[in-house]
Amino acid sequence: MNNKKSYFNFIAPYRIKQRRAKKYYWNDITKHCDYFIHVDYSVLEIGCGTGELLNQIKAKNKVGIDFSEGMVSEAKKQFPDLELYQMSAEDLQFDRKFDVIILSNLIGYLDDIQDVFTKLKQVCHSQTKIIITYYNFLWEPILKFGEWVGYKTKTPNQNWLSLAEINDLLSLSGFQVYRNSKRMMLPVYIPLLSEVCNNFLGKFPLFRLFSINNFTFAKPLLETNEAKNNYSVSVIVPAKDESGNIKNLISRMPKLGYSTEIIFVESNSVDTTWDMIQEIKNTNQNLFQINAIQITEKGKNAAVKKGFEMATGDVLMILDADLTVAPEDLIKFYEAISSGKGDFINGSRLVYPMEKEAMRFLNLIGNKFFSNLFSWLLDQRLKDTLCGTKVLLKKDYERLLSNRAYFGEFDPFGDFDLLFGAHKLNLCIIELPIRYHERTYGRTNISRFKHGFILLKMCFFAARKIKFS
Repeated sequence: MNNKKSYFNFIAPYRIKQRRAKKYYWNDITKHCDYFIHVDYSVLEIGCGTGELLNQIKAKNKVGIDFSEGMVSEAKKQFPDLELYQMSAEDLQFDRKFDVIILSNLIGYLDDIQDVFTKLKQVCHSQTKIIITYYNFLWEPILKFGEWVGYKTKTPNQNWLSLAEINDLLSLSGFQVYRNSKRMMLPVYIPLLSEVCNNFLGKFPLFRLFSINNFTFAKPLLETNEAKNNYSVSVIVPAKDESGNIKNLISRMPKLGYSTEIIFVESNSVDTTWDMIQEIKNTNQNLFQINAIQITEKGKNAAVKKGFEMATGDVLMILDADLTVAPEDLIKFYEAISSGKGDFINGSRLVYPMEKEAMRFLNLIGNKFFSNLFSWLLDQRLKDTLCGTKVLLKKDYERLLSNRAYFGEFDPFGDFDLLFGAHKLNLCIIELPIRYHERTYGRTNISRFKHGFILLKMCFFAARKIKFS
């Protein structure tokens, strides 16, 4: 430890100049971390060095620590407005919790990585996100060669870990890893070649294996896996031409959390859906708090937005009125989010066998296509992106709203809108398998080709933002 501290104190006066010389590499790490940080978040960077990453990210409260007094001194000179402390990761001591904790190219220098990961929990709340960046171990001989020829600053001996080893250490320390990603095939700037390698080739599976930087995203596991009734719930039910399903939906609706609010949003029905909602509302208030509104805007997305706007619950749920997803399954969604297993719970209809007429063949093909596309876009496996049942906390949705324009606002259903927004908020997205049932009343409002084209357009737009920017 003392030898490492002496080394970093020695290079501290030269560190700012060295980092500027390699800014192409370092700026990419900063850019990727910043993508996942909302302006309202509080951020702690452990091993902040001379403070460049911490200064550039957009966050409400930013705190940095480093065990080298020389590094902290240089960081304070460069960024006097940052809150910086000389403190080692092993002696982490704060009387506050942070929304995001970043360890950028640090774990290679730690004597006991598991011990440091375990200590992180004292500055985590239930939704804190950990972002760890570190070299791909395949680059070890290349980086050592760079030190030998003088291109890269010589460093003390480091731990060289694979992503699997980092994930295991986090698991042993009480964290759940929910995403891994890789970036940057060519860490030096060579006009045109760097753009081709890093902004195009490096985004595809085979080439990504050779990227220099690994990113690991994790969240703390709660002490107990039992779901608590410590949340109120709002269930949003978009309804168009669903008159024959309304009574059945209410009779099968479970009680969720310590209070359950049901919000029907009716839009442009040509049957008696609105009359049925009014009848149910007037006769079932002793079971649930039922609210209803009519809107003239078309599309499920508009209905969901209006319902979320009206909602008073801590947890927001979407349940389609067609009953292809059983209301009883909402208990599983509540348990998943209230126990902290995920921040965004996405239903998946493509795990269990479906009833015969539940999904048309072309719809099934489209769902599988978009699931593969999303798995690549978001760096995690998603089997069903278009399931109508999605659950998140209201406070996360409010943050998501402020980011909505980032991906455009032309999703007719809202599924992609919410998934892209959850990804940018760095929420832990979990898929929950459900059984998908046949309709017993009415018919689908989905236009396979028209809406499929709009969703494909949105994916290409998002790819530019997530993968190719």
